[in-house]
Amino acid sequence: MPSLRAALLLLLAQAPLAVAQAPASAPTAAPDLGGSVAQMLFGLAVVIGLLFACLWLIRRLSAPRGGGAAIKVLGAAAVGPRERVVLVELGEQVLVLGVAPGSVSKLHEMQRSELPLAAEHPGAAAPGGKAPAGKAFSGWLKQAMERRDAR
Repeated sequence: MPSLRAALLLLLAQAPLAVAQAPASAPTAAPDLGGSVAQMLFGLAVVIGLLFACLWLIRRLSAPRGGGAAIKVLGAAAVGPRERVVLVELGEQVLVLGVAPGSVSKLHEMQRSELPLAAEHPGAAAPGGKAPAGKAFSGWLKQAMERRDAR
C-alpha cells in the first residue's frame, strides 16, 4: 500500500503545478445581454402560452353539453336581496320561475306565443329571440301577478 499512497501524494503535489503551467484559455466573455433578454422573452412567451392553453381547456371542459342550448333565460327581476323571478324559455314553453338560495319554484307556465312582450311589442325581441330585460319584464311580471291574484 505504500506505493499507492506515494502515487496519490505525487499526483496531489503535481496538480497545482499543472494548473499553473496550463496555457491561458480564452477569457470568459461577459454574458451576452441580447441572448439573455431573448431567452427571458422566450420563457415569458411559453408561460403566457401555457396560461392561455389552460384557460381554453377550462372553458372547454366547463361548457354545458348539448342540453344547455335548449334553455334560454329571457329575463330576470330581483324581488328580494337573494330572490329573483326568472323567465326561462324551453322550446315553445315559457316558464316563470322563482329562484331563491337552495330552491327553484315554478310560478307560471305559458306558450311562447302567449308571452305579452312578444305580442305587444313585436320589435322588442332582441336578436337571437331574447326579450329585453329590465323595465319591460318588470311591467310584464306585475301584470302577470295581478292576473294571477284576480283568479
